[in-house]
Amino acid sequence: MSQDETITRRAGHALDAANFFLADVRDGLGPYLAIYLLTEQKWDEAAIGLVMSLATIAGIVAQTPAGAMVDATRAKRLIMIAAALIVTAASLLLPLMASFWPVAISQSIAHAAGVIFAPAIAAVSLGIFGVSAFTARIGRNETFNHAGNAVGAVIAGAAAYALGPSAVFYLMALMSVGSLISVLAIPARAIDHEVARGLSDRKAGDAETRDEQPSGLSILLTCRPLLIFAICVALFHLANAAMLPLVGQKLALQDKNLGTSLMSACIAAAQLVMVPMALLVGARADRWGHKRFFLAALLILPLRAALYTLSDDKAWLVGVQLLDGVGAGIFGAIMPVIVADLMRGTGRFNVAQGAVITAQSIGAALSTALAGLVVVEAGYSAAFLTLGATAALAWIVCWLLLPESSGATASPPNPVPSPAIAAE
Repeated sequence: MSQDETITRRAGHALDAANFFLADVRDGLGPYLAIYLLTEQKWDEAAIGLVMSLATIAGIVAQTPAGAMVDATRAKRLIMIAAALIVTAASLLLPLMASFWPVAISQSIAHAAGVIFAPAIAAVSLGIFGVSAFTARIGRNETFNHAGNAVGAVIAGAAAYALGPSAVFYLMALMSVGSLISVLAIPARAIDHEVARGLSDRKAGDAETRDEQPSGLSILLTCRPLLIFAICVALFHLANAAMLPLVGQKLALQDKNLGTSLMSACIAAAQLVMVPMALLVGARADRWGHKRFFLAALLILPLRAALYTLSDDKAWLVGVQLLDGVGAGIFGAIMPVIVADLMRGTGRFNVAQGAVITAQSIGAALSTALAGLVVVEAGYSAAFLTLGATAALAWIVCWLLLPESSGATASPPNPVPSPAIAAE
């Protein structure tokens, strides 16, 4: 085995560990925040939805600049470490706060820092493994990410049952330490920073030279398939983001003492299903077609929303949550792959990914606020059905307008504009 192969293998193992430990760091407190505020701080659903939306808005503002920074910097490991420390510190301070604005500010800081992880991990993966192995590597990243979420959820559930909801804060601190060690273990010289931003990969036969220049930022507005995909992603998360917090609130209202533990069961169940879904995307997406996988992820949401309205039984709610594992498992693995397809050769992969995640964050921010208002006015079933109808609209838009970007049936009618489309 050559020295380069040894370094790549070592980088792959470190990236596996980083994805595992960052699973409980990158999203901050996530759905546990809603349960904590509902059961410990006695907030109502509308206030919870508002603080979560404000935090998501902070992420929206930071997301595209974060992607641009990942494109430009060679210190990708350092910015991931800094973000992990900020997210963890902001979350650990939450038990010391009780009023609205301190909580909103701390969670906004956590969300703004956390947006760096998705583009940074995807960029590092592309820079280490190149275009030809990227789909498989993203599938592997998502596999370890979901495994980390599942393990973290099980531990959080057990700890919360024994020690109370505040136990999730200490778990995050432990996972943060693991993520710092893992990111530092990625060899810096294993990352090709030109390939990491979407410029030519000579190993894949893209170019003979490495003197091409990145496209102008106007490509974000001139690439029609990218715009359509961003709309679909926004609608996906407008439908999806509020579903798990709503389920958590229903469970907590039935049994305060078991609320956090049952939420952990929901998360663990979904994450376990996400593992084989991510593996499936990594193994088959290039062959079966990326659009087909994205359509499948969208189709799961209306079904899941309808099933939530049929019963309030704890076992039923946790069981339906398994469908989240199918939809989110596919989406998490296929999203960066589609963006990489559309931005290949432009040098704008990470800023485009940041822009798409911005659209995702807008959908998520509106989702929690919308769901909270509908719950207050019409109840939980009406909120679930509203979210499901939004997902159905996203499926129609994707089916009619989004071209296949890669795979067996790929024949994009609107190729990505040349990198020369605009100057820096």
